[in-house]
Amino acid sequence: MDEPNASLGGHDGPDPDRRGVLIGLTATYLFSYVPSAIAQPADAGARDAFMAVAQILTGRPSLDADQASRLYEALIADAPGFAADVQALRSFMDQRKIDPIQLQSTLDAEQSPLAAMPRNIVKAWYTGIVGEAERARCVTFETSLMHVAVADRLNPPSYCYGSYGSWMDQPA
Repeated sequence: MDEPNASLGGHDGPDPDRRGVLIGLTATYLFSYVPSAIAQPADAGARDAFMAVAQILTGRPSLDADQASRLYEALIADAPGFAADVQALRSFMDQRKIDPIQLQSTLDAEQSPLAAMPRNIVKAWYTGIVGEAERARCVTFETSLMHVAVADRLNPPSYCYGSYGSWMDQPA
């Protein structure tokens, strides 16, 4: 009677290690089907507000989504309350229907706590720099709007557009 068990490896019961591996693989497989909504950022409203405000402030109907994401993340890291502030700024702009040209002077005149927001957003989009002094960091350079605005005539500085070593040739 012991002959059939010997041919199966000689085990009398289930192998707990094998069961653990199978359970782990099955769980991993099943979790791969969990809807991706769980992985969506919780601050989607703030991101949408950031894009809407940025489009109004820059005067551009479309902005690069990847660049927007990098700038948004950098602005959040620079000012932890940025998400709430950008939503408040969008609400302020929607409620008051202020002309974008008058927005900064209105916020300054009212001494609003949101007065720095338009400056920071426009600075981030046009220069690609987020933060001040020792906290300043360059998030984007060649795709910043200051270079995009003049791209038909000028190239961003510090780039060599010739072949390697072409900057060493003496002018004729």
